[in-house]
Amino acid sequence: MATLDFIVIGLFAITLIGIIVYVLKQKQENSGDYFLGGRDAGWIAIGASLFASNIGSEHLIGLAGAGASSGMAMAHWEIQGWMILILGWVFVPFYSRSMVYTMPEFLERRYNSQSRTILSVISLISYVLTKVAVTVYAGGLVFQQVFGIETLWGIDFFWVAAIGLVLLTAAYTIFGGMKSVLYTSVLQTPILLLGSLIIVVLGLKEVGGWDEVVRITGAVSANEYGDSMFNLIRDNRDPNFPWLGALVGSSIIGFWYWCTDQYIVQRVLSGKNQKESRRGTIFGAYLKLLPVFLFLIPGMIAFAIHQKTGSFLPLLDSGLHNADAAFPTMVAKLLPAGVKGLVVCGILAALMSSLASLFNSSSMLFTIDFYKRFKPETPEKKLVVIGQIATVAIVVLGILWIPIMRSVGDVLYAYLQDVQSVLAPGIAAAFLLGITWKRTSAQGGMWGLIAGMTIGLTRLMSKVYYSNFPGGDSLFKTVFYDTNWLFFCGWMLVVCILIVVAVSLLTPAPSSEKIQGLVFGTATPAQKAETRAGWNRWDIIHTCIILAITGAFYYYFW
Repeated sequence: MATLDFIVIGLFAITLIGIIVYVLKQKQENSGDYFLGGRDAGWIAIGASLFASNIGSEHLIGLAGAGASSGMAMAHWEIQGWMILILGWVFVPFYSRSMVYTMPEFLERRYNSQSRTILSVISLISYVLTKVAVTVYAGGLVFQQVFGIETLWGIDFFWVAAIGLVLLTAAYTIFGGMKSVLYTSVLQTPILLLGSLIIVVLGLKEVGGWDEVVRITGAVSANEYGDSMFNLIRDNRDPNFPWLGALVGSSIIGFWYWCTDQYIVQRVLSGKNQKESRRGTIFGAYLKLLPVFLFLIPGMIAFAIHQKTGSFLPLLDSGLHNADAAFPTMVAKLLPAGVKGLVVCGILAALMSSLASLFNSSSMLFTIDFYKRFKPETPEKKLVVIGQIATVAIVVLGILWIPIMRSVGDVLYAYLQDVQSVLAPGIAAAFLLGITWKRTSAQGGMWGLIAGMTIGLTRLMSKVYYSNFPGGDSLFKTVFYDTNWLFFCGWMLVVCILIVVAVSLLTPAPSSEKIQGLVFGTATPAQKAETRAGWNRWDIIHTCIILAITGAFYYYFW
């Protein structure tokens, strides 16, 4: 890192501080102001926040690492702008009409209080054990690679970078709330995009152009069935990414993440009306087309450079190249002074935005879904304080989990997707049937969530057990351990849907008053008119453009 790089980083920090000071000067006297920014966000802030919240260290390390190890296979999870369109066109009207703060609160409106509690518990645990801890863990690795520092003041620089990142982000999230997340995202998103674009351009120049990347990755076999690293669609017998499993599994995980997860949907709930929220999702969908090109393909470029030179990527103890070091290695080795500082700002922006969104969403879940339910008379100002205290607690828990997360190492992205593949189906079934089928009962939705949580935990515990104690063959092991993770995700959704349907048919149907405006076909004329007034032909045109780009991507990399 040259002096010019530190100057650029300093200017970024000053600008960020200026934005935070501006946010702190605005009054946030109630929980709506603190958690949802007063519900007055415009489409640019919503779209930028959707993108910036999604892009975290699992992309900077994991997605680039996936590109350097398995090629295009993980692109199914990233070319999901079409899934954000489902959030905007299908779910925004229901969420807007319900005027809820959280997704568990929506399930209480649609089903019962038990469903709300179940989803709150699942969400909070998953945030601490996966998103918070993994983001912090990977963030420490990124900065250790980029700065090339092993120790500082006698302390492993990983810990200095990781904890420093947490404290800095927590400070402006605790005091600034949702507005600090939205406003800083508007600054951070263009910096991240520009920095990553520079990486792509210089990487292609170093390797000899896109055709060279295609040639090198196309010559590397991905399985024994004739597929290469360059292929997105792979033989259905592929042990890791069979095409049917990848399409189904990525769609289920994407539906859960983009349409029902508090972490993402909270950006949309902050919109001033349905029009701004929907257009925010369309803008976010455009941005979501970019990660494949800005993170996964740079990983493939790094792999191609390594194949040509034999020494570009650092090596693991096994002698294989360290795929997870792809992105930070390109930053360290390819970028000139000044530009490197800009890209480091982009990385810092991605990490802070992702963490800030996590902290804000987690504290909101605790405050609204637990504290306020037990103490409904709590003054609004005290709810804000409780949210700030909850953020501190989540920060501490995330840091305490880091030592365990360090053991995942080079399987970071696979670890995340594997956990999400068993977390998503039960929640997806409850939300999907909740808004599409009037007959779905409170007991049906609740037991769908319970079934999903039970099956998912059984799968995770089976993986831990059989990985250490292989044992003999059995039907239980075949189902819960040997089954490909993507096919398991698909079958798990089918089972959860069947349970929701069966229990709903055996229990009383919900009253028409309870589900009014929350299920297709139950909206009042006034609600329909409000939704119709929130879009025009340009929204449809942009939606079609996004779908066409997605189709073209699948056609090219098929």
